[in-house]
Amino acid sequence: MEVLTLQVFVSLVLVLGSLVLFAKTWKSRDFDHADRLALFPLDEPGEKPTEPRSEESAEQGNP
Repeated sequence: MEVLTLQVFVSLVLVLGSLVLFAKTWKSRDFDHADRLALFPLDEPGEKPTEPRSEESAEQGNP
């Protein structure tokens, strides 16, 4: 039974910690541009974005 009590206590501490970190992130508005910032290192300077090829053009051999 002592192990069960310990597991409940540890899980409550983890949940409380995650809620505190979420509130801190929400307050600092740090999540607004997460999708753009995640892809930023993939862009090469001066390189134009390319459109994905459709299946029809791939079958015909057209770029």
